[in-house]
Amino acid sequence: MTRRSFLGASGALFSNGAPSKGTQERKPNVLLIMADQHRAGLTRRSGYALDTMPALDSLADRGLSFDLAYTTAPLCVPARVSMLTGRWPHAHRVRENAGAKHAFFEQDLFDICKALGYRRGLVGKNHSHLGPDKMDYFRPYSHNGALKPTPVTPDEAKFDAWLTQLNHGVGKQPTPFPVELQLPYRIVSHALEFLKETGDQPFLLWVSFPEPHNPYQVPKPYFDMFPPESVPSRCCGPEVLQKKSFKWRWLRGLQEATYPGYDDYWQRTKSNYLGMLRLIDDQLARLFRYMDERGLWENTIVVYVSDHGDYLTDYGLMRKGVGLPEALVRIPMVWAGYGIQARAADRLFVSLADVMPTLCEALGAEIPRGTQGRSLWPLLRGQPFPREEFRSVYAEVGFGGLHYDERDNLPYSIAQGGPTGAPRSFDELNPCTQSGYTKMVRMGSWKLVFDMLGNGELYNLEEDPYELDNRYGRPEVAGIQMQLLEELLAWTIRTQDTLPTARYAVKWASRGWYAPYRRRP
Repeated sequence: MTRRSFLGASGALFSNGAPSKGTQERKPNVLLIMADQHRAGLTRRSGYALDTMPALDSLADRGLSFDLAYTTAPLCVPARVSMLTGRWPHAHRVRENAGAKHAFFEQDLFDICKALGYRRGLVGKNHSHLGPDKMDYFRPYSHNGALKPTPVTPDEAKFDAWLTQLNHGVGKQPTPFPVELQLPYRIVSHALEFLKETGDQPFLLWVSFPEPHNPYQVPKPYFDMFPPESVPSRCCGPEVLQKKSFKWRWLRGLQEATYPGYDDYWQRTKSNYLGMLRLIDDQLARLFRYMDERGLWENTIVVYVSDHGDYLTDYGLMRKGVGLPEALVRIPMVWAGYGIQARAADRLFVSLADVMPTLCEALGAEIPRGTQGRSLWPLLRGQPFPREEFRSVYAEVGFGGLHYDERDNLPYSIAQGGPTGAPRSFDELNPCTQSGYTKMVRMGSWKLVFDMLGNGELYNLEEDPYELDNRYGRPEVAGIQMQLLEELLAWTIRTQDTLPTARYAVKWASRGWYAPYRRRP
């Protein structure tokens, strides 16, 4: 019974992921790895100019990387609840980071694994509806360090205090603490402890890195690994914000008022972020080596995802906050290990909400009622699937009500704050930036964004990848505009909540796939 529930680095790192005869009779383990605010497209394998994450690229070479994976909402808690329940925010009812207690679902991934006899653990950032009552091993962290009951040494406590004082800013000098005190190192150490204690019992382990989310800081050698003068150019600076809505410009003003001149050192911000990715990657390599030594690889499903992206100084912005741009909604998603056939990715649109139903099928568990995501298990195993089912993807954002605009004269003070004596910081997910409701659909090279007032945005992402030329309402794109409006309407109806179910049976789509039932002309 859950809250709001109503059920009475290199090729040598890995061995072959094919299950042996002995492991085929066992339930597979699940290693769910998440990085916070990891924007897609930043590894050499995905076309980036710098080699930021060789271990993750190696993992993708041995499995399947979905290059068109999307979050359900570009903010932490709603996205994480979606991953764990297979439901979009308007269905699980968590639309803001403070709303985890309102999560509404039948069963989540940890409930399912408990029923299957799995040992369950969380190491790292939680930021979901989960609590220690659902865990056999619980070592939580925040962006400022360890949370109770995670044990800390005196040196770790000093580092955590330093992180707190940095207050989500950008480290302009190398972090004056060694790698062993950084959160990714400590989190992987807990993961190794969990694995050593688990024995032969099947397990579900969520390894959740707070990085590369702000504060943007790294020690040497990562601070110098991708020097500011070597980072790839950004798409555009704050000069393009006149082409965007008021909320974009308001967020830029909030950031400048909090950190005056912050955009002058955008290259250092980007350099630190890329260094944080390599720091995470080196700890992934450490974890994967241990799994290989223990022979865990062939019977473990490994999933790597992010909850959302980061502006990464594009548009003169950092972090997240406004809109549904590709920088925020497109995420990395890599699957490898037990039963997963290695192959190149193709243009299939998948969602963070697809993780839970995929793992249900992989573990032989029934997909719970109310699940809205789609199982990817046949795709991962190289089996037939309806391609039409994955022709588009849907995401959403907003606290509700009306958009705030220029007429409201909102002070930046509504989003600023920080501990006494610390530098000022800001909450980018505030009543202004998150006001109203906005939804998007991506299909082919086109993307439609639509809000509750009937305002539309339409972009051809092949020609306009940074969404600066809004073509909505132009006669020459009337046909594609109508097609995407129909697709968005279908997604909105499709994700209308079916819970709670009462007396009458509901005909559920097998694997969450609607395409086989779609009426054809």
